[in-house]
Amino acid sequence: MSKGAVFDGLLRRGVDEGDAEKIAAAFGTLKAVSEAKPEDLTAIGIPEGAAPGIIDAAGKRPPRKPAAAKAKKAVVEARAEPMELVSNPHVHTEDEKRLLAIAEAEGVELPLKLIIEIASRMSKAELDDEICRRLVLTAHEMFSRYQMEPNESAGMMAAQSIGEPGTQMNMRTFHHAGVANINVTLGLPRLIEIVDARRVPSTPSMTIPLTGLAREDEGVAKRVSYEIEMTSLLNVASVETDTTNMRVIVRPDAKKMSSRGVTLDDIVERLGKIRTLRGLVEVQEFDVVVTSDEPSFKRLQAIHDAVSNAKIKGIDGIHRAVLSKDKSSGWTIVTQGSNLKEVLKVEGIDARRTMTNSINEIGEVLGIEAARNSLIKEARDTLKDAGLNVDIRHLMLVADLMTNDGEVRAIGRHGISGKKSSVLARAAFEITAPHLLRAAINGEVDRLEGVAENIIVGQPVTLGTGAVNLIYRPIKKEGEQ
Repeated sequence: MSKGAVFDGLLRRGVDEGDAEKIAAAFGTLKAVSEAKPEDLTAIGIPEGAAPGIIDAAGKRPPRKPAAAKAKKAVVEARAEPMELVSNPHVHTEDEKRLLAIAEAEGVELPLKLIIEIASRMSKAELDDEICRRLVLTAHEMFSRYQMEPNESAGMMAAQSIGEPGTQMNMRTFHHAGVANINVTLGLPRLIEIVDARRVPSTPSMTIPLTGLAREDEGVAKRVSYEIEMTSLLNVASVETDTTNMRVIVRPDAKKMSSRGVTLDDIVERLGKIRTLRGLVEVQEFDVVVTSDEPSFKRLQAIHDAVSNAKIKGIDGIHRAVLSKDKSSGWTIVTQGSNLKEVLKVEGIDARRTMTNSINEIGEVLGIEAARNSLIKEARDTLKDAGLNVDIRHLMLVADLMTNDGEVRAIGRHGISGKKSSVLARAAFEITAPHLLRAAINGEVDRLEGVAENIIVGQPVTLGTGAVNLIYRPIKKEGEQ
């Protein structure tokens, strides 16, 4: 039995960690511990009162938890308390009350959001009642002009307005502006990622503005970036295996350690916390040596793998963190990789302005409304980068459709298109034969209410002019019956 196995066995039997380490170093097996005398344990530094109990525990098997208890975590039943209704009504400013009164007097209806926006812009200007009246009437006229006509095919127009400019987009990947070695996907591949609601983008990236002293001071900003960027042992040291002496030698690189803000103590502390290496790590001059506790090449290989894969510091998923300076916002960190939940816990970052291009991650951490806003922003920025101007309301409609049931769904056969009620519309999108076969087996009925299914069967679409029945009655001339 190895030293580590004895140590783990004693811990499972409730022995103190410090005592277990001393006993594991002195005794080769748990049986030897159980057969020892109390004097033998006190000789290696175990308290007299604890020695008999440890000997007794070493001779017994640790109690096993039932399978059901292992699988089920203890759930503390919370007392059901009545939910408190929290309301935060909007309090109108004097300008808002003035505009609302004018709108009521003129008999026009405007959304409250529009009234609030106009009032916020005119707050610093002294406008008389006549100008305010003209403002309200002009806003109402513009609002009415931009409303969609009844029975207009809004979804079809949105699809065409995004799809047609999409045909002019390039298949390209550009590096992040002003930052070396950070690539982000742009153009058509990025637009496809957005509407497909990919779980992980092809080039996940975060933009992390800094706050406080880190925003102005490059040295502090670098220290924040070291906390974010994941550093593994192989990033700052080389690992060698000494098969003659059955040990693994870690040779730190001072230059690499300095560039990533890692010290020798960090490496020793981190390696010492790994279960496989516990009690085996020691420092010899500037090298860290991990000696195998048993003469086994298999055990040596396990130690080598554990050392090579050791994570020293940083956040999982963040492979690179590069500083970028902007004149207006100061120092910003641009990352390769994304982990929004953990990055928001780092001190010195501006959590309110931190962004990631992983929409699903935003949905999981900040909620579905944030994911909807992120969908709109990412799609708009992607189209703008290609020099295309698409009305934001088309993008808002797509984002609403993708998020209206509480989770981010793709527009495709695995998402929205695959859930359509019309059999012909589903069959027209992808995998035609399976859709028709499944519909025939289940006896589904198609009511022919949408665009695609009516075009397939060759009849007028029940939208726009097709939704209205007109009957022409000619004016009768005099003398005609």
